[in-house]
Formats: sequence, structure tokens, C-alpha cells
Amino acid sequence: MPAGTITAEAAGSWKLGDLTVNRLGLGAMRLTGSAAFDLGTPSGRDRSLTVLRRALELGVNHIDTAAFYFSSLRSANELINRALAPYPDDLVIVTKVGPSRDASGQWLPWPAPEQLRGQVEENLRQLGRDHLDVVNLRMNAPGPVAEHFGALADLRDAGLIRHLGLSNVTAEHLAEARAIAPVVCVQNRYGLDARREGSDALLRACGEQGIAFVPFFAIAGEGRESGATAPEDARVRAVADAHDASPAQVRLAWTLRQGPHVLAIPGTGNPDHLAANVAAGALRLTAEELALLGAPAAEG
Repeated sequence: MPAGTITAEAAGSWKLGDLTVNRLGLGAMRLTGSAAFDLGTPSGRDRSLTVLRRALELGVNHIDTAAFYFSSLRSANELINRALAPYPDDLVIVTKVGPSRDASGQWLPWPAPEQLRGQVEENLRQLGRDHLDVVNLRMNAPGPVAEHFGALADLRDAGLIRHLGLSNVTAEHLAEARAIAPVVCVQNRYGLDARREGSDALLRACGEQGIAFVPFFAIAGEGRESGATAPEDARVRAVADAHDASPAQVRLAWTLRQGPHVLAIPGTGNPDHLAANVAAGALRLTAEELALLGAPAAEG
């Protein structure tokens, strides 16, 4: 499916609280290198800046990032600040707190609730903002969310955060958080072949409650941080061929068809891939194709 002049508006829009975003956004992790979590070789700085600026030209107004997205030479937040500040009024930058890494890239212990303020201030400093549009509490440890989410709710009341969300959570986490403060988005691993137990139910529950559901690894699937490395499913290839599209575009189109509240944040450091990802917002899969993609893989 050629990118042409298709923009992110083709995917439709949704509201994160009072902030309207196009449903096709950009994940910033890969701007720092192909393996940002492992301090992989950084992508070219100029190319990363080009991707960010081109994203806005293509109508992307939702960027997902985190202070722990960095490689040995690049910080996603710093790149966003450098490329896009002063920020357009309609740009929504969503970040996340909870996990953190030291300067060498080593993961630090799960923070105490009172340590989240420092993480929020780190994002503010790196992005050059006086408040953060949306902050997701990313759960990397088992247990309840109340104390940590409550700490973020206090920072929201103090004016440092506009809206709150959750990442890598269960339905129980969502209910617990909503008893403390409004939740505008849930960001979980989800995709055509990357569903976890209960994921479909949580996606539906978010829709019923007016909460955005934001999958990560929608293209990469089991490849996760390494990207889509496994051989492509024959069904995905067949649908892609029928639309003169790429398998990645089909996966994004399938993701967006899971509900009007479902957003997509594919990450890339490649301007051509960016344009192709945005164009996927205009790809309309038929009911027969959706049924084919949703059917169990054939044995043998």
C-alpha cells in the first residue's frame, strides 16, 4: 500500500481526556537505536530528528516516550525536545514512569511511590515542559497499584500532570486505579498474534468505559524489542498481497479495527517506514479478511 500523501487523520481520532489525538501515533523507543533497552547501536541523530519532524508533517499528534528510552548516545526525550520544541498546541506527548535505568543502562529496583516525583521531574526536564500531557504508570512488578497511582494523582493535582494512564496492567489494576483518579488510557502488549490471557476482555472493558487501549508490539509481536523477526504468517501475507500492502501495514490495520478506542503507536527510526505506518490508517480490511486473520492458524 503506497504511502503517497496519506496522513494520520485517515485513522480517525480519539480523546485522551480532553486531548484529541489521531489514532495512528508514533512510539519513540526505536529513535535511540534498534535495541534501546539493551543500549544497542544508536540510529543516526539527524535521521531520528527527521522522523520526528516528518511525523508531525504527516499529521501524527500522539508520541509515546519514556525517560528510560535511551541508548549510549541518544535519549528519546532529548530528541523529541530538540526536533519539535516549541511544541505545537495539538501535540500530545505521553510518557511513562515506574521502571528506570541508571546512566550505564542497568535497570534500577522498583521505585517507592515517593520516588515517582523524581521520575516525573526528569521527564519534564528532558522534554522542556512545565507539565506532562499524559503519564502512564508502567507496572513491572506484581502487586497493587494504589500507592503508586495515588502518588501520581497527587502530582496531577499539583499541576505537573494533566492526565493519567496505566501500562502493562490487568483488569484488577485498572479498577483499583479508577477508584483513585480517572484513567484515560491503558497501554498493554497486544497484537494479531501477541495477545495475553484476558487481553481481549480488557480491550473491550476499556471501550465500554471510554478509555483508550494502546497496544505496544502490535507489529513486532513475539519479537518484542527486537522487532518483527519471525517468518510472516501466510494469512497476513495473503491479505497484504490483496491490498498491495506490507504485512506490517496489515497488522496495524487489524489493530485499529479492534475498536474506535484502540490507538496504534508503531515505533521506527526510518522515515520510509514512518510513512508506510501512517498510510496503514487508511487500509480498510474486509469482514472476510478480519475473519481469516482472527482464525486459528492451520496445523501442519
